[in-house]
Amino acid sequence: MATHSSATVARTGGNPFLRAVAAVSTVAGWCAAAMIVAAVGITCQMIFVRFVLNGSTIWQTEAVIYLMIAATLIGLSYVQRLRGHVNVDLIPLLLPMPARRALAMLTLGLSIAIIAVMLFYGYEFWHFAWERGWRSDTVWGPKLWIPYLSLPLGLGLLLLQLVADFVALVLRIDTPFGLEAD
Repeated sequence: MATHSSATVARTGGNPFLRAVAAVSTVAGWCAAAMIVAAVGITCQMIFVRFVLNGSTIWQTEAVIYLMIAATLIGLSYVQRLRGHVNVDLIPLLLPMPARRALAMLTLGLSIAIIAVMLFYGYEFWHFAWERGWRSDTVWGPKLWIPYLSLPLGLGLLLLQLVADFVALVLRIDTPFGLEAD
């Protein structure tokens, strides 16, 4: 039987570190939203140029793709802060609070480890593109380190938010999975 989840925005409890991370994640969310708006604007401009002016487009499609990918990666920490990622809370709801807390710590710990590995390889990939001067092989040919920067930046912001969530859980500022005790 499905029920409405009581998960809420990650709590900061007045903790300076948690408040700072929440502010950074919120700014990242606004930046991601701005990138989506820019991508929509560029798409509209591209449609106007192609179908009204009967002209060709050079950079628009590639720019929209890069903006949407960057918005997705940069917005990860904001979505994590809002508890917006897919959350199946059937098992946590069945567990008593101590076991729920242990499961949340295990889940966050594994998430931190996985995102840290992804951040390492994302940084390495970005650094190769920057160091070797990689360019897109399209007519526009932008330097690829610019769009690839969203990999380490977005994953770094998500890692920071996950660490903040873990700290909030350890300090008992936030509840496991955002669920209150029964």
